[in-house]
Amino acid sequence: MKMWIYGALAAGAVAASAGAAVAGEVSVARGAQVAITSGCHDCHTAGYAETGKIDPAVALKGTVLGWQGPWGTTYPANLRLVARDKGSEDAFLQYAKTFQARPPMPFANVHAMDESDIRSLYQYIVSLGDTGAAAPDYVPPGQQPKTPYIVIAPPIMPKG
Repeated sequence: MKMWIYGALAAGAVAASAGAAVAGEVSVARGAQVAITSGCHDCHTAGYAETGKIDPAVALKGTVLGWQGPWGTTYPANLRLVARDKGSEDAFLQYAKTFQARPPMPFANVHAMDESDIRSLYQYIVSLGDTGAAAPDYVPPGQQPKTPYIVIAPPIMPKG
């Protein structure tokens, strides 16, 4: 009887995890999970920040909403184009571990990601299909963007 119970529990655990993305595993499913938990969709997917829903047609294609601060105005890149332009999973991994970006992109967080998570992210991105258009170009400080933007201002310190 005990063996039957243990067997049933083990079978249930395997069935429950069959569709789940597992840390350390390299897969499209894991990449989809990484894109959500690492915040990629927050900026790189139009409409996600407002709804919490991922529209596959625009997922990770970047947006025209800029982020303006002392560095100028930056835009979330079209990650589908980035993945395509890198040409391979290995090249994307190398890029993800070394690229630099202007604020507010937390590139150091990407550098710290586990290799399996970056490889999974690449697989997820390329699985999305059509690459779409590039995000708007960077706008230097003092120049006016042609798209909507959010201002990120340095803190104002109290007097005295």
